[in-house]
Amino acid sequence: MTDLMQVLASGVLMGLVYALISLGLTLIWGVVEIVNFAHGDFLMLAMYLAFTIYAAFHLDPLISLPLVVIALAIFGVIIHKFVIRPVLKAPMLAQIFVTFGLMIFLRGMAQFIWGPDYKAIPDPLVSGSVQIGGVYLSLPQMVAGVGSVLGAAIIAWIVYRTELGRGLRAVAEDREAASLMGISPEKMYIATWALGAGSLGIAGALLVNFFYVFPEVGGVFGLLAFVTVALGGFGSVAGAFIAGIIIGLVQMSAGFFIDPAIKDIPVYLIYLLVVVLRPQGLLGEF
Repeated sequence: MTDLMQVLASGVLMGLVYALISLGLTLIWGVVEIVNFAHGDFLMLAMYLAFTIYAAFHLDPLISLPLVVIALAIFGVIIHKFVIRPVLKAPMLAQIFVTFGLMIFLRGMAQFIWGPDYKAIPDPLVSGSVQIGGVYLSLPQMVAGVGSVLGAAIIAWIVYRTELGRGLRAVAEDREAASLMGISPEKMYIATWALGAGSLGIAGALLVNFFYVFPEVGGVFGLLAFVTVALGGFGSVAGAFIAGIIIGLVQMSAGFFIDPAIKDIPVYLIYLLVVVLRPQGLLGEF
């Protein structure tokens, strides 16, 4: 029973991280209506940036987290202005090719700059484990889980409780009507990319404390983000959060009951079932 509780607790903690990663993807789809296949590679850049700051200035990722968030938000705005905006009115196939090409470019750039080797923070500020009711939990994962909840809460507050959030939701509902009401869709697109990429800055700075970073790491978390968003519903912030926890629990439980080597198979099976049986997801609305 103790082992099971430990597996479930780890699943929840990782699920919270998955939820935060997925929020950016679902935000961008909900407002801009474009699927960003390079989403996971934005996370990879955030992890590399946190690692580089640590290597150069000996600043722990938890301390450099605000810098990483700001850098990723700026990067998201740049990508929108120079890569995404020119194809917003193009056919969906062109949009897919652009974001897929961006994914390939970012991975190649990362391998050119940082090399193909796995890198890790050798002595993070938080390390070891804590015991809660007989269950041992990784302290870096606990910090990542708490940080993910705080990050998701900030994003949810912005989306549902601020003037900016009302503008985002108005554009997501009907961009033409929003324009007639004086809301600039372009400004909302910029804000969306800043929020979406900034959320990955939070996740990347938290993940690098206990997860290796390498050029292909974005593919690992990018696929899980798509599964999470598909389960929660494209465009749904609440759905992404709930689905992230479900995915984390399924993944860890599969590794415990079946085999760690195939722990992702049930996750992708869920994706296939959702696409076939309920393509709108659990809460398919923004």
